Amino acid sequence: MSLDIETPDPPELSAVDPNEYEDADVAGGEYRRDDLEAFLREGAWEEAFSEWAADSDLDESDWRIVEDLDLVSRFDFFWDSFADRVGYHAPGIPEDWKEREYHADLDSWGSVSAINAGLTELGQVVCDVLKDEYIDWESEYEAPDDLPDFDA
Repeated sequence: MSLDIETPDPPELSAVDPNEYEDADVAGGEYRRDDLEAFLREGAWEEAFSEWAADSDLDESDWRIVEDLDLVSRFDFFWDSFADRVGYHAPGIPEDWKEREYHADLDSWGSVSAINAGLTELGQVVCDVLKDEYIDWESEYEAPDDLPDFDA
């Protein structure tokens, strides 16, 4: 299946500590968001979004909900130097969507699950494109001083 929609603008990355997200555990403090945001604007976002949309299971009515809620703008991407990878936080629709009357066209757990899974998949595709095609820096791992000496 494919989603035939216009590519939205890339998100502006925030200065949130990634460890504040429930779904992230990041070591180090150099998140390189300025570099990542520049790569997104230089084409990584459009490339990743096109790749994701070509295989997406979301339908256009679910995508309209994503647009109405401005969920794409709430993505966050950051460099995780310890793991030598791009990490991300994908926005999503909360579990209490029904009680909160989150969106008038949102009427099933199927749509909520599809939207949340689709945004998670989009985040991973963006990370893969950034790492594989844009990032050329090496992680600067420094071993702790208290590692055992196995040469003795």
